[in-house]
Amino acid sequence: MSKQVQDAYIVAAARTPIGRSHRGVFRNTRPDDLLIRAVQAALAQVPNLDPKAIEDAVIGCAMPEGEQGLNMARSAMLLAGLPDSVGGVTVNRFCASGLTAIQMAADRIRVGEAEVMLAGGAESMSMVPMTGNKPSFNPRIFERDENIGIAYGMGLTAEKVAQRWKVSRERQDEFALQSHQRALAAIAAGEFADEIAAMEVIDRGADLASGTVREIRRSIGVDEGPRADTSLAALGKLRPVFAAPKDPTGKATGLGTVTAGNSSQTSDGAGALLLASESAIKRFGLQPLARFVGFASRGVPPEIMGIGPIEAIPAALKVAGLKLDDMGWIELNEAFAAQSLAVIDTCGLDPARVNPLGGAIALGHPLGATGAIRACTTLYGMRRRQLKYGMVTMCVGTGQGAAGIFERV
Repeated sequence: MSKQVQDAYIVAAARTPIGRSHRGVFRNTRPDDLLIRAVQAALAQVPNLDPKAIEDAVIGCAMPEGEQGLNMARSAMLLAGLPDSVGGVTVNRFCASGLTAIQMAADRIRVGEAEVMLAGGAESMSMVPMTGNKPSFNPRIFERDENIGIAYGMGLTAEKVAQRWKVSRERQDEFALQSHQRALAAIAAGEFADEIAAMEVIDRGADLASGTVREIRRSIGVDEGPRADTSLAALGKLRPVFAAPKDPTGKATGLGTVTAGNSSQTSDGAGALLLASESAIKRFGLQPLARFVGFASRGVPPEIMGIGPIEAIPAALKVAGLKLDDMGWIELNEAFAAQSLAVIDTCGLDPARVNPLGGAIALGHPLGATGAIRACTTLYGMRRRQLKYGMVTMCVGTGQGAAGIFERV
């Protein structure tokens, strides 16, 4: 921080609702259209800002191909109506792509290279599946045991974390239920209202009687994932869907514990944030939501990728010169209940401060968009509850962790 030239502030933040992938409300909605909606909603919050002042747009995407390929960041900015002068770059740190985008945009401002930046993330897991449309692992991964974790499925890494950190199936299911309960309570209380920009979708179907195509337009303004019918009994009936863990000798230790019910949902969604320097805030009469304080990323063994935040959280706190007790709001992405609980236990996080409005198990996890979406939730949550500091942190595929810290101003 001693090399920082100036501070970077978040002056606007908006996101779309999160839809369930494949059969959800956004199954036929392109990810760049989701991003465009989030960008336009963020811009609408700062009507005095001259869009020509935006230097660049940094957009996270975990699987940047297909409908979210071809540098989606640049094309989406143009389609959103921004001037040709606004650039765009798509970045990929898997689940931390959206948070990394915020960090990169903030750093451009903090070192004095830009005055206004746009950051965000978008992902359609309906249109581009996990690992992409054409996964191709380097054969060298399988030549050495220490590299095989690179190719592990995420569910298997969660099983390994549950085994090593002794996280029981019962605790995982209880955590999952709590995620749904908190999310449903937050929706009922209107806690997401400030951050969500409703998205219009068009459903088309054939009218056989008239021989015409029928269109039904709907406005989606609520996250689709939370389920009111979730219960411990229902969660307990779900079978483990990943490999059963084994001990060091290769002997099976029993049934696995990671199920569809205590794992994050695959989802579709987008988020966008505008960042500005203090001079830009004064010039355009902007009201900042928060100051970007610091960021850290750390690597961990790929086969236990879920424990990444254990390394990233203390690193981010050290960069910021803060303590864990200073964090009034913590968004810990719930990739799996197993890894979330391992992180909470090991880092000594206060469960009451972690995901107070629910997490990805209930709300969904649109990979590259999650960091931006959870940042929106953190910023507005800090404002409503008058909290000074908040953190967004998550594990990352292939063995990483990331954490970013914000200060309400």
